[in-house]
Amino acid sequence: MPETKDRQKFVYDFTEGNKDLKDLLGGKGANLAEMTNLGLPVPPGFTITTEACKVYLESGEAPAALRDEVSAHLDALEQRMGKKLGQADDPLLVSVRSGAKFSMPGMMDTVLNIGLSDRSVTGLAAQAGNERFAWDSYRRLIQMFGKTVLGVDGDLFEEAIEEAKQAKGVRVDVDLDAGDLRRLVERFKDIVAKETGRDFPQDPREQMDLAIRAVFDSWNGERAKLYRRQERIPGDLGTAVNICSMVFGNLGPDSGTGVAFTRDPASGHQGVYGDYLQNAQGEDVVAGIRNTVPLAELEQLDKASYDQLMQIMETLETHYKDLCDIEFTIERGKLWMLQTRVGKRTAGAAFRIATQLVDQGLIDEAEALQRVTGAQLAQLMFPRFDESAAGKDGSRKIGRGIAASPGAAVGKAVFDSYTAVKWSRSGEKVILIRRETNPDDLNGMIAAEGILTSRGGKTSHAAVVARGMGKTCVCGAEELEVDTKRRCLTTADGTVVEEGDVISIDGSSGKVYLGEVPVVPSPVVEYFEGRVDPAADDADELVKAVHRIMSYADGERRLRVRANADNAEDAARARRFGAQGIGLCRTEHMFLGERRELVERLILADTDEERGSALEALLPLQKGDFVELFEAMDGLPVTVRLLDPPLHEFLPDITELSVRVALAEARRDANENDLRLLQAVHRLHEQNPMLGLRGVRLGLVIPGLFTMQVRAIAEAAAERIAAGGDPRAEIMIPLVGTVQELEIVREDAEQVIDEVRRATGTELDLALGTMIELPRAALTAGQIAEAAEFFSFGTNDLTQTVWGFSRDDVEASFFTAYLEKGIFGVSPFETIDRDGVGSLVRNAVQAGRATRPDLKLGVCGEHGGDPESVHFFHEVGLDYVSCSPFRIPVARLEAGRAAAASAGSDSR
Repeated sequence: MPETKDRQKFVYDFTEGNKDLKDLLGGKGANLAEMTNLGLPVPPGFTITTEACKVYLESGEAPAALRDEVSAHLDALEQRMGKKLGQADDPLLVSVRSGAKFSMPGMMDTVLNIGLSDRSVTGLAAQAGNERFAWDSYRRLIQMFGKTVLGVDGDLFEEAIEEAKQAKGVRVDVDLDAGDLRRLVERFKDIVAKETGRDFPQDPREQMDLAIRAVFDSWNGERAKLYRRQERIPGDLGTAVNICSMVFGNLGPDSGTGVAFTRDPASGHQGVYGDYLQNAQGEDVVAGIRNTVPLAELEQLDKASYDQLMQIMETLETHYKDLCDIEFTIERGKLWMLQTRVGKRTAGAAFRIATQLVDQGLIDEAEALQRVTGAQLAQLMFPRFDESAAGKDGSRKIGRGIAASPGAAVGKAVFDSYTAVKWSRSGEKVILIRRETNPDDLNGMIAAEGILTSRGGKTSHAAVVARGMGKTCVCGAEELEVDTKRRCLTTADGTVVEEGDVISIDGSSGKVYLGEVPVVPSPVVEYFEGRVDPAADDADELVKAVHRIMSYADGERRLRVRANADNAEDAARARRFGAQGIGLCRTEHMFLGERRELVERLILADTDEERGSALEALLPLQKGDFVELFEAMDGLPVTVRLLDPPLHEFLPDITELSVRVALAEARRDANENDLRLLQAVHRLHEQNPMLGLRGVRLGLVIPGLFTMQVRAIAEAAAERIAAGGDPRAEIMIPLVGTVQELEIVREDAEQVIDEVRRATGTELDLALGTMIELPRAALTAGQIAEAAEFFSFGTNDLTQTVWGFSRDDVEASFFTAYLEKGIFGVSPFETIDRDGVGSLVRNAVQAGRATRPDLKLGVCGEHGGDPESVHFFHEVGLDYVSCSPFRIPVARLEAGRAAAASAGSDSR
């Protein structure tokens, strides 16, 4: 076994930890310790640390000291409980459960009832006075151990249970008696022997040691790795292992197990929420194999336990100052707490709960900002079903289940994870339909638009995972009979929905429709559009919560938020969404459509006169565009990027044009203009256009192009000033790599601006700056700042040039493999690459401001609307981010969260 540093402690009793030790004890272990410290009824036990797991994963062996430490803690547990692990006449049984720092529901392994054997099962029966309970516990152990520790196909056990029920003529497990279960145990042991070549282990310590090793191994299981990639959880954290003395919910009708939430995780409303199952163990609830009853019904079944649970839930929520997710078991009328954690919730619930906790005085506004995310806000902006249109256009309601995770999802019905992934990769939108989901369905759940199950409740695997991912989910639609083998579902009226049929599921109401239901804008988008007054008495409760959180964010943030917008319509919408200007107006979009012909004339011009004529025709059109834009953004900055793309993008496709010319020549009907265009296309053809004649290079090579655009901007500004407006134009020169390029273009631009100033008698204050989108520009930012009044980081192209990627090529070819292999946690085109691209941005900020302390700094790549990237831009001291209009609220929120998290500090 590998040597480890002296005196390192690998095992902690539940009495030794606390909730702040999640890195070491994992979330489950830290919270079990915290509940123990609070004096809550927690079964005694101990936790093996994540450090032990890391040693095992790195070396393939457990730390040398671990076995002795586990033995010492097991001895102490046995003394406390007054019985030994697996003792024949009165066995101590334990659970072995995973528990990483971040919740990964169902993605790693758990084994219950460790310590049962052919000898101790009779002792358990005698002590419990319940033979059926003992054999039920033993079959559960063999089933879980066989599947998770020994790698036996779990379906083999499930098929054996189904056969036993059919032979008995019953539908549910609880109707099998002790004799049935004893025979099932023998059947399970035969399955283990046949599938593994070894007998089920009878030594209780061997059972425990193998289970611990299986939990360690499950950290690198495929489903765990997939979940970590999906949730961006680091792969080097490892998992803790919790060994806890067993308490039993399957002792009879006075026992049971459940999951509770201190508030509704779907809506955020306060009340009693959760699921309970009589005569069951914990995995029965989460797996959704048996349909549960609402937690409120426990009051009629066991009022004393119910009242104690309500008191504990209040204690935990007040202590954690958040929604808590609780697992509990009742053993013959005694309540035991098995787990608590800050609960996963839907986006709407997150906003409601944050504001509720502020009103209760449990948290302040700055903390409320940390309880929500931009990704959650984006979910709330998605469309929802138009209930008034449901049932029309061929759609009709076919069932209803539990609204487990909100949203409107439409797609083709599929009945297994493999098909969901396959069809999704082909561009199809799918709804994954299962009786119940399990961790092996994770791939399909990620690929699907939504998830529908016929079993389970709000705490089932499907519901918990869907809420965590922000996926629409309807659970427990009992009236729908799902047949995964025949790949269909049958409704209560006999309608059969086959694989490939389109269905719609509403995760907010639980309704299921056959066909496609139309969607309408969400109330949150209506609020941002200004069509809903959050102060009105009848305003949606969610809208009020979003408004309050956005007000907190706007009050906290230092970063301003601008929009990427190229026309007055987009600019006006961006302003309604809270934009504080335009950070990127792409003038190339103004040259499309009918104006493309004028650009062709410019490209084909052989003489200065022809070129001047083409530019003269474009000038008033460009000016008109800018007048509309400056009017829409009156009083706010508008950064106009001069023409950036290669000129060939304005010409016909080379293949299409070649065919047209060849056909015309074959008909002896050649078109002179097409011939000239084809020659121009060949002349301008480049092997790598992204690094060719574009950006500032166009302005230097094609006389008059940039000066025409500058004149249009200046004349538009002068016209708006004459009309009483307040235009604040900023002229941005793209793709600068050296200060000399910028100096030449700047000198020409200043001359044009001065000409317009004299011609109109208008004082013009137009800032001139550049995009930093090449590594050389970032490395020489100090020099470039001498000729620039502002920098805007073009992080799309900067990412391409830093990584040596052609985005259009690599995303389709090998990015998926890179993500699967863990080379990327997330695409560097989605979230800023802090170590590479981010390092250049940071250096450019420092060098630019060293040269020009008042240098204005922003970003206009797609990263400007990415939540994680916004935090980085706050940290390095940018003045603003710019993004598409729809992402402006997200950027506003994240800018506020970044400021609150850093207490307003930044690199400046």
